[in-house]
Amino acid sequence: MRVRTALVGSTALLVTAVLAGQAAAATAGHPGGGHSGTREAIRAAVEAGVPGATATAKDSHGTWSTTAGVGDLRTGEPRSAADRYRVGSITKTFVATVLLQLEAEGRLSLDDTVDRWLPGVVSGHGHDGRRITVRRLLNHTSGIYDYTSDDDFGRTHFLKDGFFRHRYDTLAPDDLVAIAMRHAPEFAPGTSWSYSNTNYVVAGMLIEKVTGHSYATEIERRVLGPLHLTATSVPGTRVTVPRPSGRAYSKLAETTTGPTYDVTALNPSMASSAGEMISNSADLGRFYSALMRGKLLPPRQLKEMRTTVKIDGVPNVRYGLGLMDTKLTCGVHVWGHDGGIHGSTSSAVTTADGRHFLALNFNADWTGEPAPVIEKEFC
Repeated sequence: MRVRTALVGSTALLVTAVLAGQAAAATAGHPGGGHSGTREAIRAAVEAGVPGATATAKDSHGTWSTTAGVGDLRTGEPRSAADRYRVGSITKTFVATVLLQLEAEGRLSLDDTVDRWLPGVVSGHGHDGRRITVRRLLNHTSGIYDYTSDDDFGRTHFLKDGFFRHRYDTLAPDDLVAIAMRHAPEFAPGTSWSYSNTNYVVAGMLIEKVTGHSYATEIERRVLGPLHLTATSVPGTRVTVPRPSGRAYSKLAETTTGPTYDVTALNPSMASSAGEMISNSADLGRFYSALMRGKLLPPRQLKEMRTTVKIDGVPNVRYGLGLMDTKLTCGVHVWGHDGGIHGSTSSAVTTADGRHFLALNFNADWTGEPAPVIEKEFC
């Protein structure tokens, strides 16, 4: 179901994004200085059912923003270019950046096993942390089962009755990993690729083990502070989204029809270091631009991050360490990540030189694909 695949980003979201991008290719045109194609794609998403959209981009002509639709279905308040929103799996790039900084400092190695730092945490039903390296966590070649695919978790957190009963529950990282360990791994470590949010929950636990501080503290100290990303936060168990912000909407069902529910308030510990962060489009663009320009990682670690593996069935997307390389229909490569969580679908991408970025958000999880917007902006 779409709401499940949108929780913190998934292979399904990647596949549909690529297909949507291919469908848009026939009409994609270079934006020139006016970005008219990008604006049209944003409006088209709203006309197709997204309540509201917001996007910010920067290129050689400068920074610009556009919005469409509403941020609040009850009041009719429009979306704002400054809106903060839950970014879902875009969190993964921040987590990977911190781990690569720690590697650059000699405090861990990408070839360290999970068991070296977290003995016994990844074990059970065939999982073996002694065979899974940090690198395999970050590029999703570990084979660890994705806890969000667990049926009980899905009923509790993605469907209407369960969501409204449990939206404010606090889940510890250990709880999320334990759910995954009830299942067999997807494959032997290093033999295939499968998107697993559990990988990044474990990655967040690794940061805490190595540094003695939470992954949130390390992101704030190493990334948010130096880049002055004042609209970005790691909320932990805080259930609200800071203002300015709109509302977030979901069907909370296995279909894309039926009533629409306001799901703005929730405890994001269910996503943890796989997808709990909040940001806005301008901050996300600055983050990915700085990352690609070497402002956060030394050259060797940035090269590691951009060393990608194949994603079966998605020919135009490859996955690095918390970073996706997408080849658009016009041949341009953009680097970044998609992200989804209840009521929120986001994407942030930049060219390899960091000079042209786009970040966008739809306040819905059952409709709206970022790919056509990205195609219009970069092609």
